[in-house]
Amino acid sequence: PFRIGDFIVIGTDKGTVEKIGIKSTRIRTLQGEELVVSNAELTTARVQNFKKMQERRISTQFGITYETPQERVKEVPGIVQRIFEAQPKARLDRVHFASFGDSALIFELVYYVESSDYTEFMDIQQAFNFDLMERFAELGIDFAYPTQTIYTKAVG
Repeated sequence: PFRIGDFIVIGTDKGTVEKIGIKSTRIRTLQGEELVVSNAELTTARVQNFKKMQERRISTQFGITYETPQERVKEVPGIVQRIFEAQPKARLDRVHFASFGDSALIFELVYYVESSDYTEFMDIQQAFNFDLMERFAELGIDFAYPTQTIYTKAVG
C-alpha cells in the first residue's frame, strides 16, 4: 500500500517511508526520528497513505467581530470566493455565515487543495490566510477573539 517516499500514518505514528526491507520498514517521522516497524505489524495495521491523495479537503471556521456592519458581513463570502479564484491549485466548495458564536460571527469554509504534497497544501493554506487578513484589513473587518462584556449596576 506504500513505497519509498510516501508519507504514511500508522496509528499515532506518521512519517516518510525511507526503506522497505524483508522484515521491517524504516520511516522518518516529522520530528526527524527513525521509526522501525516490523512488516508483520504493517500487514495488520491500518495504514493511511497521503501520497495517494489526489486532493485534500479542508473544513475550517473563522470569526469576525459583532461590531462588523451588516453590509460588510454580507461581503465576506464574496471576498473568500475571489481569493480562491486567484489560487490555481485550490477550489472553493462553500463559505457560509454559519452561526452566532459567543464572541464572533462564525463563518464556515470548505475547500479543496489539488495536491498530495503536504508542504504545498500548507503553502496554499498560508497564502489564503494572508490574503484574507490583508483584504479584511483593507475593509476594516476585524477577526474576533474571545471577549466578555461585564455589566455593573450602581448601588445606592
